[in-house]
Amino acid sequence: MKVEGGNMNFKNKVVVITGATGGIGGTAAEEFARKGAKLSLIGTNPDKLKNLEERLNLDASRVLFIQADIRNENEVKSYVDQTIEKFGTIDIFLNNAGTEGEVANIVDTEEKNLDCVININIKGTYFGLKHVLPIMYQNKSGSIINTASVAGLMGSPGLAPYIASKHAVIGITKSAALESAPYNVRVNAICPGPVNNNMMRQIEKKAAPDAPDALKDAFVKDIPFGRYANNQDVVNTMLFLASDLSTYLTGTIHRIDGGTGAK
Repeated sequence: MKVEGGNMNFKNKVVVITGATGGIGGTAAEEFARKGAKLSLIGTNPDKLKNLEERLNLDASRVLFIQADIRNENEVKSYVDQTIEKFGTIDIFLNNAGTEGEVANIVDTEEKNLDCVININIKGTYFGLKHVLPIMYQNKSGSIINTASVAGLMGSPGLAPYIASKHAVIGITKSAALESAPYNVRVNAICPGPVNNNMMRQIEKKAAPDAPDALKDAFVKDIPFGRYANNQDVVNTMLFLASDLSTYLTGTIHRIDGGTGAK
């Protein structure tokens, strides 16, 4: 989607992106910056945040880089407060940060892995909504896009914590949409299939350490389009859901999977 003009113009809109240093988050930051937005970019790794800063090369008046651990509610509240202090509002929230965790069957899953995935993917998403929604309620407008996954619509051996967490994100999205509709605030979720970025490289290596490329080939063969998504494919849907092209959409779940869900 390469729509230009008023409907896809985010000039001076304040966009908060968690997981901003990842593949999808970084591409989203580039696209929203290109379309005129002011950005509050959240990540955990200071070196990656610095690299993103150099990549974007934006005037300091348009961007804020914040190191925060979304598992900690105080740090979530802090990134929201810092954003309001600098920009005065929040118009769009890409509630995007997540982790795949380790690959292990349920009987072999360590508690620390379960806790890590649940804390980042569920609590981090939940805390983001808890602290961003009041700003949007006050404005009587806003768009939130939660990054779920096709993992939230299916099962998969070896990834039960991740599967559970993404099912939860979809459920939270629906509840948040119903709570937010009276305030004209929209909450939707995207469900990417395999994306050609570092998260999938990690899943391939963890699931098939001796033959990650062969596993990737097997995944690709199951996709009607015959390829993984790229980061831009995912961000295009985010742009649509953030824009005023989608003002009657809330509580919706969007598969970005190259046709896999049609089978």
